[in-house]
Amino acid sequence: MELTLLRAKLHKVKVTHAELEYEGSCAIDASFLEESGILENEQIDIYNIDNGQRFTTYAIRAEAGSGIISINGAAAHKAKPGDRVIICAYARMSEEEAKVFKPNLVYFDKDNNIKRTSSVMPVQLAR
Repeated sequence: MELTLLRAKLHKVKVTHAELEYEGSCAIDASFLEESGILENEQIDIYNIDNGQRFTTYAIRAEAGSGIISINGAAAHKAKPGDRVIICAYARMSEEEAKVFKPNLVYFDKDNNIKRTSSVMPVQLAR
């Protein structure tokens, strides 16, 4: 059996551009790609915290150190500059691999600076 697990996540990163007339995809600061392990041309899912939109596209490289998160093409209708999004990449693996796998989690501040990284998702507590 193969399972699909979260492989990498950019958590609460801010959209800087929405380019409707661009060919498509999501441009991501190259340093964010490197930190998360998301590859250029890799399929990604984007979850817009501010408007609830969820969509699939692929990652392309933006200038390193630029802080750019640009939602391009038709997806530009689903996010606008200033929106906070979660960008996720997934991987398929065997159950044995899944039991020991740890994702690359990258957390951002309001200015698209990396706050911290982790490989462990926090446990949600009851309130």
